[in-house]
Amino acid sequence: MKHIFQQGSNPAKPTFLMLHGTGGNENDLLAIAAHIDPEASVLSVRGNVSENGMPRFFKRLSEGVFDMEDLKVRTEELHEFIGEVAEEHGFDRSNVIAIGYSNGANIAANLLFTYSDSLKGAILHHPMVPNREADLPDLTGVPVFIAAGTNDPICPAEESTDLDKLLTSAGANTELHWEDFGHQLTMPEVEAAKAWYDKL
Repeated sequence: MKHIFQQGSNPAKPTFLMLHGTGGNENDLLAIAAHIDPEASVLSVRGNVSENGMPRFFKRLSEGVFDMEDLKVRTEELHEFIGEVAEEHGFDRSNVIAIGYSNGANIAANLLFTYSDSLKGAILHHPMVPNREADLPDLTGVPVFIAAGTNDPICPAEESTDLDKLLTSAGANTELHWEDFGHQLTMPEVEAAKAWYDKL
């Protein structure tokens, strides 16, 4: 997978797995990673799927309707890829925190829904429930920050509250943060994510 890896200055800090939204790329969220923790390593990945020339992490049948088979395959692919890059660059595979926006947040959520050990934690900006049929693994103690929009036209508010409930029922420690800026990724929610991260 096309990606950027930046070695952090503090090896004890996590590696941030940065996952862009539809039409984005591996450069989009680098400034957010640096803002949340400038000492952390960064693995920023470009989605392998193209939708009318726009990079995505998995296919969809229409807006809000995921191609579940492709989601499964792409989630496995990303999970294996993180392991390969960890070996290549020598970072701690067990200390990876995903930071995803929209489509990137959805595949990060599906990593949590699929594996108990893929992510140490996650910051999910405007995610949806990736798979309502999933039997979630034990996520006891896994910290997850969810940033959602009360008036998000792409990701209805109940998607965020349902995701919060599902993760909590699997044992995750969640925080659900609301803004009123539609589907945009805004500085106030990045600041809220940083405040949450600083308490970990």
